[in-house]
Amino acid sequence: MTTTVRLRPLSVVPEGDDEVLVGDPATGTFVTIPAVGGVVIAALQRGATLDEVAAEAEAFAGQPVNIPSFVETLGELGFLAGEDEADAAPEPAKNAPIQARRWMTAIRPETVRPFFGPVAWACYAACLLFAIGVFVARPGLLPHPGEDAFVFDDIGVSALAWVPFVWFAAASHECGHWLAARALGIQTRFGIDRRTIMLVFETDLTQLWTVPRRQRYGPLLGGLAVDSVLLAVLLAGRLAIDTGAWAPPGTVDSLLAAWVFAKVVQMLWQSMVFLRTDLYAVLVNALGCHNLWRVKSLLLRRAFGRLSPEQAAELAEASEADLRVGRWFRWLWLVGLLGVTAWFSLLVPMFVEYLVWAADGLAEGPLSGRFWYSLLCAGLLLGAEAFAIGLAAWELVRRLTGRRPTPAG
Repeated sequence: MTTTVRLRPLSVVPEGDDEVLVGDPATGTFVTIPAVGGVVIAALQRGATLDEVAAEAEAFAGQPVNIPSFVETLGELGFLAGEDEADAAPEPAKNAPIQARRWMTAIRPETVRPFFGPVAWACYAACLLFAIGVFVARPGLLPHPGEDAFVFDDIGVSALAWVPFVWFAAASHECGHWLAARALGIQTRFGIDRRTIMLVFETDLTQLWTVPRRQRYGPLLGGLAVDSVLLAVLLAGRLAIDTGAWAPPGTVDSLLAAWVFAKVVQMLWQSMVFLRTDLYAVLVNALGCHNLWRVKSLLLRRAFGRLSPEQAAELAEASEADLRVGRWFRWLWLVGLLGVTAWFSLLVPMFVEYLVWAADGLAEGPLSGRFWYSLLCAGLLLGAEAFAIGLAAWELVRRLTGRRPTPAG
C-alpha cells in the first residue's frame, strides 16, 4: 500500500526496554504501547507508506505486524490528523472539575532554568534540612495547633490573618510546579480539585510524560522546593526571636508561628503518598507505574470479592509495574486513611474553636454587626472545605444520574 497516514504532533518516550510512552501534548492524552508501536509511529511521522511501515515493523518485531489495526487504534485515541487540521491544537482534556482551558507559556524556559539547576536544588535541600534542624534543636518552635492558629485575642481577626497566608502558600506551591515545568519547556495549566473533603489547587503536569523519566522529578518536587524555602524563612525569623537576636513586637512572633503551622500542615499533606499528592507522583515515576491509582482500586475490589467481569478484564491488561506495586500499595492506601485522620486531628482544635466563636456570633441574628463579621470569618475559614463537599456532591449526583463525571486526575 502506498497510502500514508498523517499524525498529530506526538511525543514518543522510551519506557524501559519493551515499551514506549506515546502521547499528544496538546490534548494531554498519553498511553503506553509496545516498543514496536514506537517504530511504527516514527515511520509514519517520517512520511513512510503503510507498506514501508509494515516492513520496518516486521524487521523490528521479527514477525508481521497488523498495521491497519494499529492505525485504527491511533484514530480511536485521537492521534490522527484531520484533512485540514494537521497542525491544529484541539482543546486539552480536563482532568480536574475546574481547570483552565489553555496551556500556559508566558515564561520562557531559559528565564527560570537557573532556579532549577543543581545549585538551586542544593539550596532547596539545605532549606529543608535547616527547618528540620531547627525543630530538632528547638522543640519549642514546633507548631502547636491549639495555640498557634490564634494570633490575636479576637478569633475572627486571627482568621483574617491566618487564612490569606494559607492561600498564598498554596498558590506559591503550585507556582513552584509551574516554574519547574517551564524550565524544561513544558506547558502547564492550573485547576481546582478535591482530595476527600479538602479543596486543592493543582498544576496539570500531563505534558511531563513527554520527557524522559529522570527529568520529571524537578517539576514534581518544584512545589515542595518552594515550600522548603518559605518554611526556612519563617523559621529563621522565629529562631532569631527565640535566641534574642531579634526583638520585634510579640504579634510578629505569633504571626510567624501561625504561618509555620500552616506551612507544616501543607507539607505533611504532600508527604502522604497514599493520596494523589506530590510524593505519590514521585513514587509512581520512580517505580515506572502508569495507572497505579486505578490498579490499586481494582486490586482492592478483587481482594474483597467485588470485582466485576469487566473490571477483571481491565485488571488483566494492567502493566506489570502497576500490578507489582499495586499489590502492596493498596494496603498502604487503606492504612493511610488513618494517616489522614491523624492529619485532620492537627486541625480539629483550631476548627472547633473557630466554629464555637462563629456560632456565638451568628446566634445574634442578621441585624447584628457581629453576625456578618462572624459569617465573613467563617466563610474565609471553611469556604474551601464547603466548596470541596459541594464538588463531591456534584460528582455523586452525576454518577447516580448515569452521567460520567469529569476526570479528577
